[in-house]
Amino acid sequence: MPRAEDCLFTRDHEWLHIEDGKARLGITDFAQGELGDIVYVDLGEAGRSVAKGEELGTIESVKAVAEVYAPVAGKVAAINEMLADAPEKVNEDPFGDGWLAEVEVADPSALEGLMDFEAYRKFLEEEDH
Repeated sequence: MPRAEDCLFTRDHEWLHIEDGKARLGITDFAQGELGDIVYVDLGEAGRSVAKGEELGTIESVKAVAEVYAPVAGKVAAINEMLADAPEKVNEDPFGDGWLAEVEVADPSALEGLMDFEAYRKFLEEEDH
């Protein structure tokens, strides 16, 4: 299970943990808190290629439906199948059992525009979150 301190972050409140050329990704604790109780997660199928910014799927909560976008281009190597029966894992453990997908990173240089933990923490403070 990755620690937040070991992840990279997007301005859309997604986290990525990079290991062996794959990015495991999910939504941050802030994002799951804003969504409220998550009741459904639809991330499509593994094996497809995605472009950076392309919709990976949706997360439905009691408050809203939120789109999840690919923070990097690559091939979707895995989808967290556990979320089909237990979407609440995203609320309970967003950096652990609540991960969403793994993407084989097509271009590692694309990671350079992402924030480390300290930069993300400052981003939250500056954005008045």
